[in-house]
Amino acid sequence: MEIDVETERAPRYREVRVHESSAFYGLGFIGAAVYFIGTATTFWMGVLGFLKACVWPAFLVYEALKALY
Repeated sequence: MEIDVETERAPRYREVRVHESSAFYGLGFIGAAVYFIGTATTFWMGVLGFLKACVWPAFLVYEALKALY
């Protein structure tokens, strides 16, 4: 059994897509983590601060919609 080399070739390049929102979210995550962990008074409040930093866009959207209503 022979393999046809012409049809079994891997592509020469790979398409890479860059999402600008990823950088915005990453910087926001770092800033939120520094803020929430920095204001924590206990270890578990620091853990909660880290979890809050993971979902900071939800807080942002909630407050924005609350201000509009």
